[in-house]
Amino acid sequence: MGSSVRELAGATPATRDRYVDLLRVASLGAVVLGHWLMAAVTPDGVGNLLAVVPALQPLTWLLQVMPVFFFVGGFSHALSYRSLLRKRPEGSEDSVYSAFLRARLQRLLRPTMVFVLVWGAAALLVQLLGGGGGLTGVTLRMVTQPLWFIGIYLAMVAFTPPLLRLHERYGWGAFAGLAGAAVAVDVLRFAAGVPYVEFLNFAFVWLAVHQLGFLRADGRIRLRRAALLAGGGLIAATALVAFGPYPLSMVGMPGEKVSNMAPPTLALLAHGLWLVGAVELLRAPAARLLERPRVWRTVVAANGVAMTAFLWHLTAMFGVYGALLTLDVDLPEPASAAWWAQVPLRLALAAALTAALVAAFRTFERPAASAPVQGHGPLAALGATLCLLGVLGLSMVGFGGLLDGRTALLIAIPVSAPAAVAMTLGGWLLVERAGRGTP
Repeated sequence: MGSSVRELAGATPATRDRYVDLLRVASLGAVVLGHWLMAAVTPDGVGNLLAVVPALQPLTWLLQVMPVFFFVGGFSHALSYRSLLRKRPEGSEDSVYSAFLRARLQRLLRPTMVFVLVWGAAALLVQLLGGGGGLTGVTLRMVTQPLWFIGIYLAMVAFTPPLLRLHERYGWGAFAGLAGAAVAVDVLRFAAGVPYVEFLNFAFVWLAVHQLGFLRADGRIRLRRAALLAGGGLIAATALVAFGPYPLSMVGMPGEKVSNMAPPTLALLAHGLWLVGAVELLRAPAARLLERPRVWRTVVAANGVAMTAFLWHLTAMFGVYGALLTLDVDLPEPASAAWWAQVPLRLALAAALTAALVAAFRTFERPAASAPVQGHGPLAALGATLCLLGVLGLSMVGFGGLLDGRTALLIAIPVSAPAAVAMTLGGWLLVERAGRGTP
């Protein structure tokens, strides 16, 4: 592992934007740390530290960094799709699309499918043996929740070609159109009371952030515009929270009537703008730091396992709490002095268990051999759609109540865990088949 990382780091082209790789790792790392810190587990159940201590909710303005990951995704998708277009034969954009989907989804869906199948088998075994209560039941329900992010990312990959064409024609206007649509949705939602319209912002908010990545790929977010994004976004987010119907927390809170995250709101979009501007302002000093061989090797190594670590970090966290309860270790009242004193130990144990899980499953994150630029676009689109619906459905329903037929509503349709797994697996197989040019 060490020698391969050293070789990969040494072979990095001078033209590679190393800062983007750092942002990818740092954003996922911040999400993992945030989940570990927010969990308030007691023998009676699992709560949210931010609900116990509302004064800590401003920390979500630093720890809710998913907009940065989607911004980086837009940058990477633009470069990848354009690279494939340059290699395509005339008149074969259909095959380029399927090859693009397969290439971008390889490192995303292979470790995800392993995670889903391993947890599905474990959940079935636990429930056949009569388990599934207490912390085990909570784990079965919650361990799949981070998969929502993968579902949104799948949509971004699928919509990259048409949105990239809009960007190339309208530039900042394409971003403004998506942002304006997000504004209109919230006006209809809060001012006019139009039912269900808020769910459109799952597309408009996140795709607007993704569009900023296209602008970054074309070098159109320079220092002045980065400062405008950071300052304007922060002022807008503060004003929306202070005077609008938006909560302070940039992550979902138990029992709240309005969440900035599910579905996303205009306040979350403003939050994303200031984060994108802030990280762009830090680009120059970070780039100098990344020129150091040791620092760059660390980023390369982390990038090689980042998705695996993200998928399994809640498994590790619940594993640590389960072990502590089994060993009769006292779990103090959340936010008490004893609870805070125990935080470093819990974080260290969760990190160690995550590292062990990464060692076991990291091989599935390694990219497969590249396929020739050929394929079947409609088949690839169908596969991506099934993956998207399956992953989102599984993030909502979890693996709890697997044998009881438990369902969750996905776009007004009840979806069970077995159905969600089947859609994800079937969609992945279709994407693989289409990317190899088999209609």
